[in-house]
Amino acid sequence: KIAIKGIERELICPACKELFTHPLILPCQHNICHKCVKEILFAFEDSFADGGSESSNQSSPRIRITASSMDRIDRINRSGRKRNSLTPRSTLFPCPSCQRDIDLGERGINGLFRNFTLETIVERYRQAARAAIAIMCDFCKPPPQESTKSCMDCSASYCNECFKIHHPWGTVKAQHEYVGPTTNFRPKILMCPEHEMERVNMYCEICRRPVCHLCKLGGGHANHRVTTMSTAYKTLKEKLSKDIEYLISKESQVKAHITQLDLLLKETEGNSERAKQEASQSFEKLYCVLEEKKSAALRAIETSKNKRLEKLQTQVEEYQGLLENNGLVGYAQEVLKETDPSCFVQTAKQLHVRIQKATESLKSFRPAAETTFEDFVVDTAKQEDILGDLSFHSNGLEIPEINEEQSRMYNKALISWECSEKTDSADIYVLEYHKLNKEEESVTWQKTEVCGKSKVLSDLDDDSSYAFRVRAYKGSICSPWSQEVIMRTPPAPVFSFLFDDKCGYNNEHLQLNPRRTSVESRAGFPLLLGSERLQVGCFTTLDYIIGDTGIAKGKHFWAFNVEAYSYLVKVGVVPSSKIQKLFHNTPDVISPRYEQDSGHDSGSEDTFFDSSQPCTLVTLGMKKFFIPATPAAPKDPASRILPLPSCLGVCLDCDRGRVGFYDAGRMKCLYECEVDCSGLMYPAFALMGGAAVHLEEAVTAEDREYHNDI
Repeated sequence: KIAIKGIERELICPACKELFTHPLILPCQHNICHKCVKEILFAFEDSFADGGSESSNQSSPRIRITASSMDRIDRINRSGRKRNSLTPRSTLFPCPSCQRDIDLGERGINGLFRNFTLETIVERYRQAARAAIAIMCDFCKPPPQESTKSCMDCSASYCNECFKIHHPWGTVKAQHEYVGPTTNFRPKILMCPEHEMERVNMYCEICRRPVCHLCKLGGGHANHRVTTMSTAYKTLKEKLSKDIEYLISKESQVKAHITQLDLLLKETEGNSERAKQEASQSFEKLYCVLEEKKSAALRAIETSKNKRLEKLQTQVEEYQGLLENNGLVGYAQEVLKETDPSCFVQTAKQLHVRIQKATESLKSFRPAAETTFEDFVVDTAKQEDILGDLSFHSNGLEIPEINEEQSRMYNKALISWECSEKTDSADIYVLEYHKLNKEEESVTWQKTEVCGKSKVLSDLDDDSSYAFRVRAYKGSICSPWSQEVIMRTPPAPVFSFLFDDKCGYNNEHLQLNPRRTSVESRAGFPLLLGSERLQVGCFTTLDYIIGDTGIAKGKHFWAFNVEAYSYLVKVGVVPSSKIQKLFHNTPDVISPRYEQDSGHDSGSEDTFFDSSQPCTLVTLGMKKFFIPATPAAPKDPASRILPLPSCLGVCLDCDRGRVGFYDAGRMKCLYECEVDCSGLMYPAFALMGGAAVHLEEAVTAEDREYHNDI
């Protein structure tokens, strides 16, 4: 006997929304019907095979898979299961209760325990619900009789006569266990789902599930902390009983909370009605303003129309008077019949003036009024934008702010934002952006909806500045717009390449990562051995490395990072005709300028050294950017030293024969010079001492998923 009333909520499957049927316990400790697990997994298989088509989403009449669930199915199909794999595959299952992707392991459904306790409670609830509905005998000839007992070993129900026939005295069946009429048949011993011939006799405290001794010896629970089943039973039962007793002892407090919640329900209803009335009043005010503006605009158009029609009608009447025997012409014809000279002259003078005016107007005809109403066009573009942003503003919804450090402008734009609070209360974000153009008077924002906290944009123009802003939405409530952030795109399309590990690559001094996107100079033991014979001033050779792809024409941009600890790095471009000279004409001797008796002038030697360089390079090192000493450069050496940007860029314009060096974070040009682009041009790098260069990686869709995970 149990209290059935009020526990229906605990007996409903989260997938099919019906009473549990053969419930299984998921690794997350939630329950679900055995049939629902199979149908959901079958739906996943269909979506995997059909590419997630909508026709495959409705394969089950019991379970309806929503659009958000299909997004999770696509993610599971991409990462969870791979067919034709030699490695054991694991099955990911989206739990309907906690909305997490649960790993069912290699055995899938077969590795789940059946929750017999919950199944028994559901059966009791069914019996209490159907009350007088009897359980019929499974073996009677029609019409069947009401059963009086059920055999737990045979999993069947019997009336008295059939039970005696199928369980005769003196046979093995006579020893079967029988209970009152029921439809819930559970095994006497709980067997391990992974080792079907073994009964569970231990409890894994890590996985929180019963296990057998084989699971502990060599299975997936070998290194887990386990306890005996009796100990786990006693411990869990004591904890559960204690917690239940505590809740029962707090019954008065629970009832007080329920009373308070009932009041809050009524208060919520009343407040929602008042909010509706206030919203309706606000919109009614807008309607009134619009109606007044509409009436005024229509009245102005009507007044202008009447004035124009009056002028045109008068002009029509004047021109009708120019017809023969009509109006002015007819009157003039009658005046011509006058024979008395004095009377004729008296009348004809004024008439002649009118006839002349009519003749002139006939020669230069122009309507007395305009027919178009272009001056009466109502421009509502700004008002439409304002009304489009009309929504509920709440102080409780936090304003997101664009994180400029995590945002990137490269081959694509990665825009990331964050909220100061750790909890994300927004359902969706709206990112807007527009290109900054001084010639355009009105701004047209482009809008995109984002579920996460970052977005990759690929439709931006090169060498352009864009403004970005973002706002959060939760239902119909939205936050104010974030502060606008202005970012600039690269000056040219991004050029992709890797470091060349063949042409001139010195693997004794330089070390490439496996992806060939980073290079590091190793100033170690080989360098000491090479310098052992040198006693006085010498300069160590630069170790060069180039890109594996050349540029023949067009304008291109690439970016990279130089480690802060780098002593000396040179970056730039080299033509294909001078690559051989770059790698094979590097001096490795004692410099004459440092010998005490050389007599060489260091300034003249610098001039010779600069003119002999095979490639165009700028010098970086010790967290500084050095502008080359050219006639156009500042004479003060201190003004030619700039702080080293966190990310550097190179823009090569083969058509104009120029190369520029940029602060890639702000897309600001630091130095530009002419370069000979007669042949293929290759990105070039030189390192000396401890130094490292990392090529900037292209922005991809995975960057958005990575930032959202963060």
